[in-house]
Amino acid sequence: MKHETFAGLGVSEAVAGELAERGITTPFAVQSMVIPDVLAGHDVLAQSPTGSGKTLAFGVPLVERLKDSDARPSALVLAPTRELALQIVEDLRPIAHARALSIAAVYGGAGIVKQARLAGRAHILVATPGRLLDLIERRDVSLERIRMLVLDEADRMLDMGFRPVVDRIVKMTAAQRQTLLFSATLQGEVGRVAKAYTSNPRRHEHAHSAERKGDVEHRFVSVTHEGKVARLVSELGNADRGLTLVFVRTKRGADRLVKRLASSRVHAVAMHGDKSQGQRERALANFESGVVDTLVATDVAARGIDVAGITHVINYDVPATREDYVHRIGRTARAGASGVGVTLVAQDQARELSCMVSELGLDRELELAGMTAGASAGNAARRSNRRPNRQSGAAARNGGQSRNGGQSRNGGQSRNGGQSRNGGSSRTGGKPRGGGKSRNGETRGGRTSDRSR
Repeated sequence: MKHETFAGLGVSEAVAGELAERGITTPFAVQSMVIPDVLAGHDVLAQSPTGSGKTLAFGVPLVERLKDSDARPSALVLAPTRELALQIVEDLRPIAHARALSIAAVYGGAGIVKQARLAGRAHILVATPGRLLDLIERRDVSLERIRMLVLDEADRMLDMGFRPVVDRIVKMTAAQRQTLLFSATLQGEVGRVAKAYTSNPRRHEHAHSAERKGDVEHRFVSVTHEGKVARLVSELGNADRGLTLVFVRTKRGADRLVKRLASSRVHAVAMHGDKSQGQRERALANFESGVVDTLVATDVAARGIDVAGITHVINYDVPATREDYVHRIGRTARAGASGVGVTLVAQDQARELSCMVSELGLDRELELAGMTAGASAGNAARRSNRRPNRQSGAAARNGGQSRNGGQSRNGGQSRNGGQSRNGGSSRTGGKPRGGGKSRNGETRGGRTSDRSR
């Protein structure tokens, strides 16, 4: 059922009024899915990435279910990065104040004494796992009366190695609590964590905005390594662009790229983990206000960036995984707006990227960039490496025969009756690769085969 207003979801007049003052009157899809279940007291698992409105999806019912007379803190929101923690507090503070509730963020890179003082006064505590554990060990904060727990971007917390710390924190909260978990995926390790932390949860799945092709224009641009900066400068010269987020893989790469852009008279700022908290906050503030319209960031540093008006995301460095691609491009086209995602691709990266993003239904975009053939070749090569015995009679890399009667890599014959890769006989009755005996009754290079043990 689609709700047209927050009041229709069961939200109080005070909170709905505060949202309306900010121009937020119609719930996003994930909010319509989640808010009624949280208000009803259910645990919730939500597959929904940043940019879909998930902060208010958990934040609105969070403040609705708390009272100003409750213990401090009564609610805990765990986030993987300080930027995301600060963003959550900024988004929730107005509606929390509308119900006379206090909210505070604690994160590394800032003075712990001041944070401890603010945390002790807050009804809602938004924290990164490491800094929260520091405060607990200092006895500045107790989680014994936490009755509402939110894990935001749970997949990233696991990716960043926070599982042991999060496990310790969750065990410190009240056993009879309400738990909400938000993640870009609910599969694998995240699914196991969700099962361990929740009780009879309601599950909701909401598609990532970056995968809705009507929202984002995906473009792939072939470049040489030497020509990447020049092409980036050209893209940044586009008169139609607004705020632009440029992704690189490393901290040093971010700083180096900012300097190289400056030499081309393009003003940009870098944001990464080696920057102080003050530097990061200033960079983000200048970017959000438009003082600087180009922000160069690493994946981890950009986790908390939820800035309206990002029209372009440029992958200067190709993302490492499909999930990283989706996350990066999802920084534009927020809340139903449109945006452009550009990826600069060197020739030796084309196969890897094509295999990665073809799963997102971007075949036409890949074809326009001339990368479809590369994807097919890449997939074939991967299948060959994973399942070599299925390569019947096909020529291998170095002109030899295949394992099933074709040619081997180094001129030898197949496993079944032919010669080995280095000129020896096959594994079935012939000599092994290193001059020893075959797996069927004989040794491999003078050693007993693992399969015969």
